[in-house]
Amino acid sequence: MKTTKIIASVQAISVTAVVLAGCASADGPWRTLRKPVAAAPPSCADFQVSVYFEQDSAALVPEARMVLAGARDQARGCAVKSVRVVGLADAVGASEANLILSRRRAEAVSAALAKHGFAQVDIDRVAVGDAGAVAPSGAAAPLRRRADILFDLAAK
Repeated sequence: MKTTKIIASVQAISVTAVVLAGCASADGPWRTLRKPVAAAPPSCADFQVSVYFEQDSAALVPEARMVLAGARDQARGCAVKSVRVVGLADAVGASEANLILSRRRAEAVSAALAKHGFAQVDIDRVAVGDAGAVAPSGAAAPLRRRADILFDLAAK
C-alpha cells in the first residue's frame, strides 16, 4: 500500500516537472512581447458630471473633489473647448435665496475646476436657483442640491 502511494507521488512529481519544463523559456516563465503595446488614444467625447452639496451649502464635500479629479482624468489628452457649470437648488426656502445659493455653488465649482487643471479654460457659470425644482404636479424634484458640469472636448 505504501509502495503504491510512493510510486503515485513520484509519478505526480514527474508530470509536474515535465509540465513546468515545457513552460520554461530563455526569458523565464513570462514571454516578452516583440512589439510594444500601444495605449488607446483618449476618446475626447463630451461628457457631464454632477457635484452634490449639503442643504443650504456651497462648500465642496470630499466626494465632489473626487468627481472633479475624475473629470480631469477623463479630459486628459483632449482639448477642452468649453466648460459650463450650472448651479441648482431645491425648492426649500425663498426663490431669491435659492438663486443666490445656486450662484455660489456654480462659483465654488468653477474655482475648484481651476485648481483641478482647468485654469486655462473659460468656464461659463449659470445659476438657475430653484427653477424647475417643482414638477407640474407640485412635487419637489429630488437631488437638486448640485451643480452640473458639462465638458465640451475635441481631439488635440
